[in-house]
Amino acid sequence: MSRARQPPLVTGISPNEGAAWTKVTIRGENLGTGPADLIGLLICGHNCLLTAEWMSASKIVCRVGPAKDDKGEIIVTTKSGGNGTSTVSFKLLKPEKIGILDQSAVWVDEMNYYDMRTDRNKGISPLSLRPSNPLGIEIDKGKIPQKDMELTFPGMSGDFTSENFSATWYLIENHSGTSFEQLRTAASNLKKQATKKNEGSLAYVKGGLSTFFEAQDALAAIHQRLESDGTERVEGSMTQRLENILNRASDTADTLFQEVLGRKDKADSTRNALNVLQRFKFLFNLPLYIERNIQKGDYDVVINDYEKAKSLFGNTEVPVFKKVYAEVETRIGALRSLLLEKLLQTPSTLHDQKRYIRYLSDLHAPGDPAWQCIYAQHKWILQLMQNCRDEFISDQRGDNPAHSPTLDLEGDIRPLGLSRLSHTASLKRGGSLRTPRPSTWRFETPQQVQFVEKLSDVVISQLPNFWKLWISYVNGSLFSETGEKSGQVEKSKKNARQRQNDFKKMIEELTHRLVKLVRGALLPATLPQGELSLYGGWENKTELTAPWLTQVIHIVRGFHEALAALEIPNDLLQVIQDLLLDLRVHCLMVTLLHTTEDVKRLAEKEDWVVDNEGITTLPYLHAFVQVFINCLEHLMTGCLSGCVFCVHVCTFEQRLLIILSNCQYLERHTFLNLADHFEKHGFMGTEKITRVSEAVRQLDRKLFDAYIERRADPIAGSLEPGIYAGYFDWRDCQSPTGVRNYLKEALVSIITVHAEVFTVSKELVPRVLSKIVESVADEMSRLMQCVSSFSKNGALQARLELCALRDAIAPYLNSESNASFKLALDALPQLQSGADKKLLEELLNTFKSSMQLQLTCFQPSSVQPVKR
Repeated sequence: MSRARQPPLVTGISPNEGAAWTKVTIRGENLGTGPADLIGLLICGHNCLLTAEWMSASKIVCRVGPAKDDKGEIIVTTKSGGNGTSTVSFKLLKPEKIGILDQSAVWVDEMNYYDMRTDRNKGISPLSLRPSNPLGIEIDKGKIPQKDMELTFPGMSGDFTSENFSATWYLIENHSGTSFEQLRTAASNLKKQATKKNEGSLAYVKGGLSTFFEAQDALAAIHQRLESDGTERVEGSMTQRLENILNRASDTADTLFQEVLGRKDKADSTRNALNVLQRFKFLFNLPLYIERNIQKGDYDVVINDYEKAKSLFGNTEVPVFKKVYAEVETRIGALRSLLLEKLLQTPSTLHDQKRYIRYLSDLHAPGDPAWQCIYAQHKWILQLMQNCRDEFISDQRGDNPAHSPTLDLEGDIRPLGLSRLSHTASLKRGGSLRTPRPSTWRFETPQQVQFVEKLSDVVISQLPNFWKLWISYVNGSLFSETGEKSGQVEKSKKNARQRQNDFKKMIEELTHRLVKLVRGALLPATLPQGELSLYGGWENKTELTAPWLTQVIHIVRGFHEALAALEIPNDLLQVIQDLLLDLRVHCLMVTLLHTTEDVKRLAEKEDWVVDNEGITTLPYLHAFVQVFINCLEHLMTGCLSGCVFCVHVCTFEQRLLIILSNCQYLERHTFLNLADHFEKHGFMGTEKITRVSEAVRQLDRKLFDAYIERRADPIAGSLEPGIYAGYFDWRDCQSPTGVRNYLKEALVSIITVHAEVFTVSKELVPRVLSKIVESVADEMSRLMQCVSSFSKNGALQARLELCALRDAIAPYLNSESNASFKLALDALPQLQSGADKKLLEELLNTFKSSMQLQLTCFQPSSVQPVKR
């Protein structure tokens, strides 16, 4: 198949000669369609593809490698054209060594230069004589891990220059796959090397034998002259003259080479200094780079450079490195102080706080920056709330006539917290807490309402971020990967566990301060006298009407929902719930007081205009009463549906009793009095009062039935399991010894109901207890009539328990309960013997004596009920 393109052709190279790593430009034709098309480039037999840079189809730039051939062609290979040809060649120049007296325009690489002057008294290092392949055969590296070799040959080494050299280790490591014949060849090579070494020394001595003889004769002559010269002349002995001559020769040599050697030493020193500066320029330039990056705010770059320098030079013993590294630590210390200052600066965003904490953690700042930030934010939020109150008080007193911009809830100084509040409320209830305000809103709204809104703005804008910062501190998400590797996350979690109580106290202080500030503005009477000066001070405040109080309740409920959405524990928000309850009660009291005043002024509104029925508008005051009835119905509905209005005040059944007592009071002391007065003075409209009174009675019946159902059913339901407990059988039982425990427990339950009702209303006791007793008597009658037969002892036991129950609750028996007891007793066999009757009487007396204290509560008493 023919190729799509012609093969590459190299027609020129510039320069055409040079040493290794010389940068050259290759020109020609069809040198490839792109970088990916170029797959091969040989210069003098060396592959230069790694350094090749394809420029165009006629130009390639690369560096020449250290090839073996001194001169060779340039071969280009492409995917599209295959192997190419060349019309030019390149000559590779070998670097020449420059002596100490030769001048050079460039720095000379002296890595391979052997200084005969400085090292003339030193032997050549054994490492420099170490052959790369002492066996002289091809090396076949094995795949056995180094750790396994160390375990197999403990204390040995595969390095043949080591004192603990192990030949077995060396062979396994370098010749694990070598054949036996090759190993025999390697043994022959070792023998030849040893023989050659020994023969080389002997041949050297044989070749210079005459020289050795001449040297021996010269030394003997010198020795003879020294022995014959025993006199000391003026110029000294011959050895002294010889020493002087040698010293003069040395001085002359030093004079000749002083300048050259001085330049050489200075050049070496300069070269070494430049090499150190070039090699460690990162460290020497680091203080300047740190300063520049700090000014630009590139703290991540500073931290990365510092970590690198610390790992390289943290434990250095080189004086110059220690000096520069100390300067780096000084700059990093200044950076830690700067970051800590920015971290504790207020106001700041949660994102910036997390960023600065992460920076300080990576820089290993002392202490706990995250906790310092939490503490500073806590103090700042407290100060914000207190400043909010102080500014409003100053405005109220006229100390600050110019309205402070921080109080401008409608301005553009910063976004309103209530806008977020409205958003939260709209998500939860589908609406907004605020309606569009008129331009005169600020002058019409009481200052207390403005203050609560401003306080809500402060809380909703700051407290959520404060809580989220704590959560991040607890779960360790404040730290980077560097912090995770260094154990900062676990340390943070440990610190968080130790400081949970401290943070809980912070949240409690914030919520209590918030509640006290609101109480000081709206409910000062609920604050202790000592706190009025700190949280009160609203001397010129106006009494808020119900609509304004309703708006305040909406605001407080809004920021309570916003904080609850953060999953803050309910016990920390309980004070806000208590505040809401007090505000609702206060709002209701204000509403009732205003309504009472309106009722008092009804006489002023009498128009004396008679309608078709012959009455005026005055009798229509029942509308207000109807509203109160609806309120009681709402309370009852809430109780029955499980809606909690005041769970910390009373139980479910107590609430039913209280509402029932209110209904009874309303009917007896309001409607009956109104009806009597209307009839007494001949007013029309008595039937309307009767209709309203009937509504109250219906509500009374509903409440009464609901309470009886809650209390009577459990007592009556416990009788049957109690009677037959322990597999009791009326036909097979022992002679009775007393009233059994189930009946005593039932009486205690009735006593409990009696105490509950008596505590709320003494007047309700006969009505409730009679119904409870009626339910219990009916259940006992049903159980006795269901028994098919009684033994003698069974009949006596049943009669004992029925009589004991009837006598104990006798004050609350009615016709229905008496009829039930009669049916139950009639279902029992009659007592025949006088002994049984006597035993029954004794057991009854014993029961009444033992239960005397409990049964006393059923007796009529003049004790007044306890007021709650």
